Formats: sequence, structure tokens, C-alpha cells
Amino acid sequence: MMREKNALAILGSPHANGMTATMLEAAILKAERVGYAVTKIHLYEQELSFCTGCRACMDTQICVQKDDIQKIAAQLRKCQLVLLAAPVYWANVPAPVKNLFDRLLGTAIEETETFPKPRLRGKQYMLLTSCNTPAPFSWIFGQSRGAIRSMDEFFRMAGMKSTGRVVCANAGKKRALPKQTVKKIERLLK
Repeated sequence: MMREKNALAILGSPHANGMTATMLEAAILKAERVGYAVTKIHLYEQELSFCTGCRACMDTQICVQKDDIQKIAAQLRKCQLVLLAAPVYWANVPAPVKNLFDRLLGTAIEETETFPKPRLRGKQYMLLTSCNTPAPFSWIFGQSRGAIRSMDEFFRMAGMKSTGRVVCANAGKKRALPKQTVKKIERLLK
């Protein structure tokens, strides 16, 4: 019996029809074509309190605050692939994305006496981001690089493997997602 392949697509942008959302939609379409059942979450529509730093999640493996984090954590555990799309805000991710990472601390890692132990091994992730800074300046000045580094750090610490990263620079000036960006997204999802 073949196990169902599940993907969790997370939109970390306030713009449901913006360039970042369009990148995520391209990834979702490709993931569905290669056999994934995709669950999509629009992070800005979720009820997520801020992390209080209580660290109870290190024992419980899930945040003790009762809100939408329980649903997201369950979907994260169930999936084999995460598609995370977040725009660049000040060379980093938007606050709701960073808060998601904070709230998933105990879900993602186990505290040990030395180095944290990953709890999400065997899963993959793809990062999608867009920024208004034109290329190559978005990379040279660390705009998109900062956001990618922040997202990568969470997934790497959780023990997950990257399928790739896609950046759409100068997004504010584009009317549509460039064909080469769509092709890169599709090439990275096999």
C-alpha cells in the first residue's frame, strides 16, 4: 500500500494575491502534479499568540497556548514537504513567520545537554521569497539572503532537508511571476 504524500503550504505574506502568494501557488500546482495532497495555510488569517518564552513546549512537544498552533503543528508532523513563502521585510521574514518559528520550538527540536536534537527528520522544505530590491542588489545587500537564512535556520535545526530556494527580486515592479521563476520552482519539486 502506497503512503499518501502530504505537503503543507504556508503563505507568510499579508497579500493573498501578491508576488509571494503567486510563487506559492506555482509550487502548490507542481506539488499536486507530482502527487502531493496539499494543505494551505494563510498565516495572517491564523490566530497565533506571541511566544511567551515559557519553554514548556520542550517537554510537551507543542506550545501550551491554545490557538491555531496546535492545528499547524499537527499538519507539520503529518506532511513530508513544507512549502514556505514569505516576503522580505527589512532583510528578514515578516513578524508572523518569525512568531510561527518561535511557537514551534518544541515541535521542531528536543533540548539536550549539548546541542538540540531535531524532531522533524525525514521531511523536506522549499523556501520562496520575494523582495522589492532589484537583483543583484537584493543579494549583495543581504535583503533576500537575510530572509532565506532565517527560514533555513528553523528547518535545518528541525532536521529537515531543503529541496531548494527561489527568490523573486524587484517584485514590486513585476506584473506577473517571471517564467524562469516558475520553471525554477517546478524543477525543484520532483
